[in-house]
Amino acid sequence: MSTTKLTLGQKDARLGFKLVLPSVIIIGLLIVYPIFYNIYLSFFNVKMNGDAFYIGFENYNNVLSDPTFWASVGTTFFFVIASTILTTLMGLMVALVMNKKFPLRGLVRSLVLLPYVAPVISTVYSWQFFFDPVNGIFMHLLVDVFHLSASRFNLIGDPQYAIWVAIIFSVWKAFPFTYLMILSRLQTIDNTLYQAAEIDGAGDIRKFWSITLPELYFVMGSIVLLRFIWNFNKFEEVYLLTDNVKVLSVYTYFKAFTGSMDLGQGSALVVIQFSLLVGLILIYVKKVLKW
Repeated sequence: MSTTKLTLGQKDARLGFKLVLPSVIIIGLLIVYPIFYNIYLSFFNVKMNGDAFYIGFENYNNVLSDPTFWASVGTTFFFVIASTILTTLMGLMVALVMNKKFPLRGLVRSLVLLPYVAPVISTVYSWQFFFDPVNGIFMHLLVDVFHLSASRFNLIGDPQYAIWVAIIFSVWKAFPFTYLMILSRLQTIDNTLYQAAEIDGAGDIRKFWSITLPELYFVMGSIVLLRFIWNFNKFEEVYLLTDNVKVLSVYTYFKAFTGSMDLGQGSALVVIQFSLLVGLILIYVKKVLKW
């Protein structure tokens, strides 16, 4: 009986396949399978006892004809765009400052990272206490100290203001990541570019627009993409902070797991949200990043 000897390349290929196989299985079980199962559920009327009845595209029709859904889409885009832009700008400004030399710079750089590494649940409750209409520090300063308002009001409890609190919280929580990524790129820019610009008579603003920003283009473009994805799917921070900001993730949770507990419509909402996100990512990557 003849045996075929494997070449060194074939042995390496088999070894590589065996090494990645556990990761492939885990990804398939935890990510790929739930995605396809969710798409499957979106075509059914799912009862709480486990029964499911095929209804075709009825869940999608019900979702798309619901005014609350479109209001949630508008809220989501406003939240995502505002928080992404402000987070990027905040991170850029802090990175530019931290790139300069000043006393205790290492300590300050470490302290700036605290909002990002702090547990979400503790920071959320701290913010809720800060904006509490009765005992909160913010209302005390607004009404009693600076007399900017005649009476106290619930800033988080009012949907008109709650969205801004959620945006500010998102910016405060996430800007350290943006700052760290931009700072790491700033430190790799060749200093001779700035020296040559100074010889040509360029000032700080000119050097920023002509050297710094072009060098940061792809880093900031990637940061915007990541922040857009994360903010679009953000649930725990918004939900824990206030239930008056109905972004798509929060709206989907209420639709699927509270009230009528319509898992079919909840699944349809997830599919729509996923499709929107993928479409926007493809447009951004093609038009902005030009990949």
